[in-house]
Amino acid sequence: MMLVLLASVGCLLAVQAGSVEEAFRSHQVVPDVIPEPPNLLLKVVYSNNLVAKDGLELTPTQVKDQPIVEWDAQPGEFYTLIMTDPDAPSRAEPKFREFKHWILANIHGNDLESGDAIAEYIGSGPPQGTGLHRYVFLLYKQSGKLEFDEERVSKRSRKDRPKFSAAKFAKKHELGNPIAGTFYQAQYDDYVPKLHKQLSEN
Repeated sequence: MMLVLLASVGCLLAVQAGSVEEAFRSHQVVPDVIPEPPNLLLKVVYSNNLVAKDGLELTPTQVKDQPIVEWDAQPGEFYTLIMTDPDAPSRAEPKFREFKHWILANIHGNDLESGDAIAEYIGSGPPQGTGLHRYVFLLYKQSGKLEFDEERVSKRSRKDRPKFSAAKFAKKHELGNPIAGTFYQAQYDDYVPKLHKQLSEN
């Protein structure tokens, strides 16, 4: 019975990993953001139990508030969470690729409140007429607690958000490949002007 159960769990994990890899490749998150897909699906849930996964389309209004993010953290370990948009200002002409939406580093276990907000969370703000944007979440396991020298960016600032690279950030801090990830897509709605107004040039 135990062998059957273990086999079932193994199959489930393999299917999940295959699904994540397939989604990242079919939507070209690989190679636009990272060279290799993560193995595990990162659980990202917005209000009203909206789950961000497999490129599902959500609206900027639905994702305006910071989501709940969960994973099976190992005791005593530290993690970095990144949310990035490779389609700025549009997927057809991504001259600002990537746009940094959220970076939390030195997360102790999976306690987001313990993380160092290098860039505070902002939701999706795709300009009108630019079609669907991909919003990618990546989770990295750190080798230990790290020092990050990047200037902190508040949720009211766009400073240092354009022309970000999750892959370069991970390489700089020796984070390796992401261990988990997910993404959704969004396009313009009436909330976008409010978000753009929130972001100053400072």
